[in-house]
Amino acid sequence: MKRFAAAFLSVLFLAVPAFTGASVAQAEEGARLRVDLNELAPRVLTGSTTTLTVAGTVTNTGDRKITRPQVRLQVGDRVTTSRGVNDVLSGAVVKDSPLTDFAPVADALEPGQTAPLNITVNLTGARAERFSRPGVYPLLVNVNGTPEFGGPARLGAVSMLMPVLAAPGKQATGRAGAPSMTMLWPLTSSVPQVYAAPYGQPLVLRDDRLAAEIEGDGRLNALVTAAAAAVHGNSNLAKSMCFALDPDLLTTVDAMSRGYQVHTDGGNVQGKGTEAAKTWLASLKTLLTGRCVVALPFADADLDAVAKIRPGDTSLVTAAVSGAATIQQLAGVTPQTGVLWPGGTPSEAVLAALSQAGVRTVLTDAGKLAPAAAGGGVTVQGSSVRAQPTDSLVSAAMTGVPTVPDSVTVPANTERAISSQNGLGALAFRAGLGQPAGQERPDHLLVAPPRRWDAPAAELTAYLEQVAGFISAGVVTPIALPSLLSADPAATGAVGDTGQDPSAAVDPQVVSTLSAVEGQAAGMASSMQLDATKRVKPDDVVAPVRLAELRGTSTAWRGLPADAATANAQAEIAAISDRVSVQQPRQTIALASGNSPLPVYVVNDLPVGINARFTLSNNTGLRADVSKEVSFPAGGGRQYLLPVEALRAGRFSVDVSLSTPSDTPLGSSARFELTSTEYGAITIIATVAAGVALLLLASRRIYRRVKDARAGRDVVD
Repeated sequence: MKRFAAAFLSVLFLAVPAFTGASVAQAEEGARLRVDLNELAPRVLTGSTTTLTVAGTVTNTGDRKITRPQVRLQVGDRVTTSRGVNDVLSGAVVKDSPLTDFAPVADALEPGQTAPLNITVNLTGARAERFSRPGVYPLLVNVNGTPEFGGPARLGAVSMLMPVLAAPGKQATGRAGAPSMTMLWPLTSSVPQVYAAPYGQPLVLRDDRLAAEIEGDGRLNALVTAAAAAVHGNSNLAKSMCFALDPDLLTTVDAMSRGYQVHTDGGNVQGKGTEAAKTWLASLKTLLTGRCVVALPFADADLDAVAKIRPGDTSLVTAAVSGAATIQQLAGVTPQTGVLWPGGTPSEAVLAALSQAGVRTVLTDAGKLAPAAAGGGVTVQGSSVRAQPTDSLVSAAMTGVPTVPDSVTVPANTERAISSQNGLGALAFRAGLGQPAGQERPDHLLVAPPRRWDAPAAELTAYLEQVAGFISAGVVTPIALPSLLSADPAATGAVGDTGQDPSAAVDPQVVSTLSAVEGQAAGMASSMQLDATKRVKPDDVVAPVRLAELRGTSTAWRGLPADAATANAQAEIAAISDRVSVQQPRQTIALASGNSPLPVYVVNDLPVGINARFTLSNNTGLRADVSKEVSFPAGGGRQYLLPVEALRAGRFSVDVSLSTPSDTPLGSSARFELTSTEYGAITIIATVAAGVALLLLASRRIYRRVKDARAGRDVVD
């Protein structure tokens, strides 16, 4: 009997994987298959839905052959808690059951091989009953297979949220108490693209990526064209949308429309996106006519990092949040007065600076508000600034959350073609779709998509169409952002992180480098003077450095090398410094006497005058008085006679450079080759001493010869 029981358990253990689609080997095998979905239809189930289609490809990403790869759809119970939603978003194991049988993908997949995946299921009978009530359901695309030298296991999967407005084949029931909804639509570049834009010189971009983003299927062009198509003729959707604009993006594209250059290792080349920039700006202006617009910080700068560049001075923070005039000038629309959508949650010090800069409302993560308002605003304690919460769960669903370690399941937001699906599901859940009566829900939903949302135009269009469908179905009601902000804040509370995620903060090395650049910029600005003929303010010359510092703190640089973030600032400070330089002499300079002056030719190509001091290095054999400041006029060059004293004769070299009175270097040093025929004091003393010694020795010899002669001795040399 014991042997029979042991045999039965062994057979059961081996059979379970075939029935469940998973096995103990799953943790060991890992995600050996990559599932790429390119179709999910429909995106929301309604009473008229009759089929559900999922299509894409399956690729063997491992190093072993996979036999009998097969796929099926699995559906879980309707989610009723935020934790249940988060489980789907993170790829955690969710209790579910098969919606379809396993269908073969291929007989086998060799390493690197890809096969098509296509499932269409009729939602009738028992299958329709799996979505029997309105709500949001976990849906899993599960791919199993048998790796070489292994057993059957789940080798790849995609999890998603499926909103159900009504069970297939049934009428939708009436809904009451739908929350109002406003949706932000961010437009900012993937990373700040400016490499250098010195005062009075052409714009140079770090590469031509921005040109690709604003034309054709580019990311920024897709965001504009999809929004334009969606709001056309749909006043309710248009009412709910508010466009968030980055002043740096507008400034850069506007400069591109007038011609620009691209930095390469072999030198600057002409950019190719001038016409694309003109077209995109025109399309943007058309889209924004009569629409709600809010400002992002310049270059989407991290305001806490900005405040650390110049501690105790709020001028940089003010510059970062003063983009309303730029938006009005370049986009032709006035943004909402005093409203800002910063990346992250500002600290108390930054909030104080924002208040001084005229910011009255910040749009921020609801999870950072204490107490959390039910969609309403919070007046920050000790400040006049209002914090209006964006919905944390919806944002997390669209941006993504950390996945469960070693899970073979990836969330839908990683699939570009359906990347908004979890966002739709989370929005429906937060709106209370299918939730029990009396369950707490927000009064308002402020939806904040990823700030650099990278989805195809078709996916953006699908998302907006489904949001419009939610409005039509009464899941949410549209409200314009100005109307939302016109209501008094719901409470007074604190804003801030309980502990900042290091991955969400700007690299301290970036802040340190930018602080050093700011010190150099301040030193240069303090040494400049207005030129009466050119009438250019010193602050205007240094302004590109300050803008570059803001670009260096952009939230786009998180997780990227510090050198990339600071390259623009360092290029801007070098561009100013290099315009004031000592010219390299073309020939050796002969010093005719010990105190002959050293002729130095200095060029100041800046449109302002500047005070500086000469610095001599590697100057053994030469002494100079370089303590005196010299004023170099704007826009030209002239020769200066530098008082020096040669300490020895012969040929030698000296390096001559310039620095501001605050020791900020200007330009690069120039090497002077010198010859001197003048004996210095030391040389003269040594020569006299040698002559005296020679005289004494000669006198001694003569004395001895005379003495020996008188003694009658032969003198022998």
